[in-house]
Amino acid sequence: MQKTLNNKAWFMVLPVLFIVALNAIVPLMTVVNYSVQDTFGNNLFFFEGTRWFSEVLASERFHDSLLRQFFFTFTILVIEVPLGVGIALTMPRRGFWSSVCLVLMALPLLIPWNVVGAMWNIYALPDIGLLGYGLNWLGIPFDYTQQPVSAWFTVILMDVWHWTSLVVLLAYAGLRSIDDNYYRAAQIDGASRWAVFRYIQLPKMKHVLTIAILLRFMDSFMIYTEPFVLTGGGPGNATTVLSIDLVKAALGEFNLGVAAAMSIIYFLMTLLVCWLFYTLITQGEKK
Repeated sequence: MQKTLNNKAWFMVLPVLFIVALNAIVPLMTVVNYSVQDTFGNNLFFFEGTRWFSEVLASERFHDSLLRQFFFTFTILVIEVPLGVGIALTMPRRGFWSSVCLVLMALPLLIPWNVVGAMWNIYALPDIGLLGYGLNWLGIPFDYTQQPVSAWFTVILMDVWHWTSLVVLLAYAGLRSIDDNYYRAAQIDGASRWAVFRYIQLPKMKHVLTIAILLRFMDSFMIYTEPFVLTGGGPGNATTVLSIDLVKAALGEFNLGVAAAMSIIYFLMTLLVCWLFYTLITQGEKK
């Protein structure tokens, strides 16, 4: 007996499509429109073609911001992923202390991004901040408002404090999903702690770690609020990552054509790198 298809269900999707169009497609089309035109006000636009894209791609300023962005993203991934997995491995799997650890790990994620930047702004001040004053008291010159190295150290430390918890929670969920029989079999075989991690825990965490790496890459590659509140991109342009440079071009200089072209390049780069990450990470699984 052939079933009759009811296509009326598609009407239930229309409100969702409408909301997505308003929140994503329409703003994107507006940016695309500005990226190929120039304006002098009064709604008078002049078609410029790919001029703004060529200007952005040839700009030394864009190259420097992009290099700083990749440096920041690579650094926090190298630190946060192994650190998050290590913390998850030390957490108890059951009982009261398991709940306590989960709550403590979730606390940094509940704090708004602008509040995190403001907290670390005060915490790292060289004169009155606990971190800044403590390092200077130990004889380590530290002033994130004047020294680029100190500024980068503070920005990276702030991000590690804020977002390592996400990796911990995802890795912990992966560990909790492992059946106890695997551990019993490893114990009977006399497997070492490293062998258990290498052949049981790490393969079972592969999916959640893939999600963790993708989420942390996207978040770190698009980060804006925390470093802007903390350093404002300074000292000088030392911590001016791509998102901060984009906002400066759009709102500070009101250079809408360049900012729109940079936004599209930024968007396409994020999609491309995320796709490459996902493809490389899941390549072994397909084989």
